[in-house]
Amino acid sequence: MADDLFSVKGRVACVTGASSGLGRHAALVLARAGARVVGVARREDALRDWAAEAGEHAAYVVADVADRDALPETVAAIRAPFGAPQIVVHAAGVNTRQAADEVTPEGWDATLALNLTAPFFLTQALVPGMRADGWGRVVNFASLQTTRAFPGGIAYGASKAGIGQLTRAMAEAWSRDGITANAIGPGFFPTELTQAVFGDSDRAARNAAQTCIGRNGDLSDMDGPLLFLCSEASRYVTGQVLMVDGGFTAK
Repeated sequence: MADDLFSVKGRVACVTGASSGLGRHAALVLARAGARVVGVARREDALRDWAAEAGEHAAYVVADVADRDALPETVAAIRAPFGAPQIVVHAAGVNTRQAADEVTPEGWDATLALNLTAPFFLTQALVPGMRADGWGRVVNFASLQTTRAFPGGIAYGASKAGIGQLTRAMAEAWSRDGITANAIGPGFFPTELTQAVFGDSDRAARNAAQTCIGRNGDLSDMDGPLLFLCSEASRYVTGQVLMVDGGFTAK
């Protein structure tokens, strides 16, 4: 019973940002759990490596999900290998780490386009397939900065605060069609996006001390929350931001 409840076997999933970091890990977890996964990112070499590791349940699409003009072609390519996705995980993201006085229009626009605009329009394009199935799972990636202000994070924080509200609004719009929308809010995990944090051992130690558990995240800490939100186990959970941060935001 429990195995069925948390199963994603046979489901079709799309994961953006699958070339690195938490997106790559999420795409691997879903593929190893039996989902047929389409990874989407801009770097073909990294996607090819991911697909080779993920095995027969994996396919990939080289695309910039922030390019709205190319969205119809991107969606068609996502559907091509396995059919319309029932699960979409939005892990693609960028953090320019510009101080407020140094934020440029280009940096602001690029951050909002990838972190906030792309998850909405890609989901909007995939909803008809989910609605036809009467079942869908949307998993956005929030952040500590969804509710906290960090130095050098004004554009990134604005985008991730937006993800919190986008998740709630998606839930309001589509949950009656059997499509739940939730978000995972990671704490500090070692990824390409957090190299600046983990490259400073003192800073990494301070972040670990700020958690209730007393350590920073390991990629495997994401597995259970991800499978929960992508499976039947979360059928009555929608519009929520699940913080996977070791209790960082609890203190």
